[in-house]
Amino acid sequence: MYAIVDIETTGGYAANNAITEVAIVLHDGNREVKRYETLINPGITIPRYVQALTGITDELVADAPHFSEIAGILHEWLQGNIFIAHNVNFDYSFLRHQLKACGLELDCKKLCTIRLSRKVFPGAPSYGLGNICNHLGIPIPNRHRAGGDADATVLLFERILQAGGQEHIRTMLKGNSKEQYLPVNLPAEQVRVLPELPGVYYFHDGKGKVIYVGKAKNLRHRVSSHFSNNKPGRQKQEFLKHIHHISYEVTGTELMAFLLECIEIRRLWPLYNRSLKRFEQTYGLYVFEDRNGYIRLALEKKKPQLQPLYTFSLLVEGQTLFWKLIREWRLCPKLCFIQRGEGPCEGIREQYCGGACECKESPEEYNKRVEEATNSLIKSLPSFTVLDEGRHAEEKSCILVEQGRFYGMGYLPMDSPIYNPEELKAYLTRYPENDYIRGLVYQHVERWPSKRTTYTSS
Repeated sequence: MYAIVDIETTGGYAANNAITEVAIVLHDGNREVKRYETLINPGITIPRYVQALTGITDELVADAPHFSEIAGILHEWLQGNIFIAHNVNFDYSFLRHQLKACGLELDCKKLCTIRLSRKVFPGAPSYGLGNICNHLGIPIPNRHRAGGDADATVLLFERILQAGGQEHIRTMLKGNSKEQYLPVNLPAEQVRVLPELPGVYYFHDGKGKVIYVGKAKNLRHRVSSHFSNNKPGRQKQEFLKHIHHISYEVTGTELMAFLLECIEIRRLWPLYNRSLKRFEQTYGLYVFEDRNGYIRLALEKKKPQLQPLYTFSLLVEGQTLFWKLIREWRLCPKLCFIQRGEGPCEGIREQYCGGACECKESPEEYNKRVEEATNSLIKSLPSFTVLDEGRHAEEKSCILVEQGRFYGMGYLPMDSPIYNPEELKAYLTRYPENDYIRGLVYQHVERWPSKRTTYTSS
């Protein structure tokens, strides 16, 4: 038995809204068997724009039953039947959420007449209920009321059956079919063609703009997992509503998918990505010459217009490395801005500063040690590649880290020799780096050292 449903609500998502009217038409596939229709007191004020759209006012529902009073009736009519609605996940999410609040579980197979209409009546200008009914000549005399829209959905469903839609219905109702869980505007074929490979996927809105970027070890499984539940909260419902298309890029490895996801989120700034947007290296180690000719090192918050010698996400991380350089190369803590104020130089007191801060050491002598310190830092930063599987059998993937910084990644012919870093760059795409990306690569080579090939800095 088919239960063809329409509801009116106080808003667009179930978690913080309520049902104001419900209509259920039981249909045996040939004709209407019986129907149930009632207004519902939502227990909250109906917004003015909803009142204007539906004609359902606070006064109209004042004497109507609350949902809890009819929950048992609704559950009896729905449970065990095939739940049909136009944009089925919307109606189902509301009824399931409110029934659960009354201690009743709703678990039905579902059919969406929007998806069925796209398959049976391809090429229609639009598949919203009003538009598709107008296209097919189906009247809706009581539009935006549960009874009127349910009646129109019944007629639309009967047209689908008359036009040979039974095969599509059987396919959708198969146990392994996940199509009913997909966002209403997303073609199922775009999920079916996703490869079971690592990569990055992009959700686009109706205008083609990227609204979400994700990474995956298995693209098809990961994308499908977004739609495996229909949480009633606003964020989830808004997210699903705006997904119209999927694009993707296969990567050779899961690590490359992690890196590309981070890069693309920072590049595209998608609406529904939360993590990785806020991350950026906060501090940089800068080098400059003062007016007395002394080369100064400074650990400062990252400055967009200046190129740091190295970057750090945490101040303490930078201070630890900086103090190591200062003591190892006998630099002045005052000239390095580590010691501030007018007091005596701690480096002179501890006998590692030669007195450059008091002009007892010439700029030439002091600068030589600063240059040796910065050169030692640069040379101590590793240069290496991470070689791994490619996107197919004829290639291998390559990630290049040069002097401690992530340079980029790409793919090499499988039968090619190992190139030096300069030759490799012709095969790689250069990307911006940050401490998060760098950390992902370092963690990976610690776990899989055999995939790392180290180069000596010249």
